[in-house]
Amino acid sequence: MATIPIIDPATGARWYRMERLASGVRLIWEHHVSPDVHCNIWLVEGRDRNLLFDSGMGLRPMKAELAVLCEKPVVCVSSHSHFDHMGGAGEFDEHVGHAAEAEVFAAPNQANTLAKDFIAAHHFSSLPYEGFTCARYQIAPAPLTRTVDEGDVVDLGDRRLEVLHLPGHSPGSIGLWEAESGLLFTGDCVYDGELLDDLHHSDRAEFHDSMARLSRWPADAVHAGHYDSFGRARLRTLAEDYMAGRRRPGCPAERS
Repeated sequence: MATIPIIDPATGARWYRMERLASGVRLIWEHHVSPDVHCNIWLVEGRDRNLLFDSGMGLRPMKAELAVLCEKPVVCVSSHSHFDHMGGAGEFDEHVGHAAEAEVFAAPNQANTLAKDFIAAHHFSSLPYEGFTCARYQIAPAPLTRTVDEGDVVDLGDRRLEVLHLPGHSPGSIGLWEAESGLLFTGDCVYDGELLDDLHHSDRAEFHDSMARLSRWPADAVHAGHYDSFGRARLRTLAEDYMAGRRRPGCPAERS
């Protein structure tokens, strides 16, 4: 990995990129990690506090490099405990997730977060810091300060997001639903690409049930854990394709 350049913020280079979307939502991503590995990090802006849905790989400090995360208190909600979604959660005082994966959040390692199975040198266009190697990659512990389950609410003062328990990809996978805006955040339960249901703690029957539920969900916009956002019609297609066994490697999002 020595031939890969090292990111140097002093030169103006940035590890994170951010895009402002509609409805007080921002998309953050790790620009130097390949799209098939880096997750979508969603910032939902509220009156009293902001919500960060997932936190990436934790390779560089988010709050030091993204001033928006220091403007008001931030509640970090992890969709699940895989390395690409919870790596930065330890930076935040309030960390919310499902109890089914609490042990992993509290003591993450390359095995229980799946990092050893998915992280490799070719995923990086630049390295996050001097001396980084995939073998030395570590995730900071991020014990949950609040556990949530189906129907619980995360209140931002002027916005209320309801927790959906969407097991299948992992036992504690959760999504967030804001009924007033029609926004649905799904983590890795559904995105427009190859869906992973064969991991060590995946459950295909539960995944099927979660998809059946989402196929009828009245979302106006779906902000997923990877790749592009999409609307209600695409959500239904993705869910129905999965249930019919048509979601295979080589989906349109991956080919592009």
